[in-house]
Amino acid sequence: MSTVWICLPTYNEAENLERMVRALGEERARHDLALTVLVVDDGSPDGTGDIADRLAAELDWVRVLHRTSKDGLGRAYLAAFQVALDGGADLVMEMDCDFSHDPQDVHRLVAAARDADLVIGSRNVPGGGVRGWPWYRNLISKGGSFYARTILGLRIRDMTAGFKLFRRSVLETLDLSGIEASGYMFQIELKYRTVQSGFSVQEVPVIFIDREFGESKMSSSIVLEAVWRVWKLKFRRQNAPRTAS
Repeated sequence: MSTVWICLPTYNEAENLERMVRALGEERARHDLALTVLVVDDGSPDGTGDIADRLAAELDWVRVLHRTSKDGLGRAYLAAFQVALDGGADLVMEMDCDFSHDPQDVHRLVAAARDADLVIGSRNVPGGGVRGWPWYRNLISKGGSFYARTILGLRIRDMTAGFKLFRRSVLETLDLSGIEASGYMFQIELKYRTVQSGFSVQEVPVIFIDREFGESKMSSSIVLEAVWRVWKLKFRRQNAPRTAS
């Protein structure tokens, strides 16, 4: 049985964290998953870190990584990846804590990893979609995916998706130390590097549901970063190997 680590970044998610961890526990038991949840808290002032510590003390499959600085989603994930790899993870998942990613989809991504190195929970393939977003956010998301895949020459439909699962070998092969982007661009760059390194990708349809509690971390600066960094990524010499080992 493959060991799965879910990396769950948090900042002011006190209203969502315990509900999410309990839901993942139900998914873990229902599908007999060897699942560890790693909460990565960036010094939330609302007590999210304390909730994470309490859950970790109660549940032996919950871990907590406390970070003192809030320096972006990308940095949080990179730190979490290393902890997961050091912990022996076979599969490493990115997931939001706000229920925009349905915990009941976790086993579907894990199952798809039998045939792919990177599995993406995709909003933009048949069967996928978004609920609760205003039209302009949907336009930004779809437009960003089209923009990125056109410039980078990829076939991935949901380039900005943040619900995804890597095989261990992918993260060990990629030069993660060279990734500086956050937000949308972090998600785009990881997908691009994965494909460039010769790994296989599969998109699994999911329904993305806008958060009910808390505030979105998306900002105009994150979107603008992706606009120019896509071109930088396209023309930068790639240091990662072209073929998977």
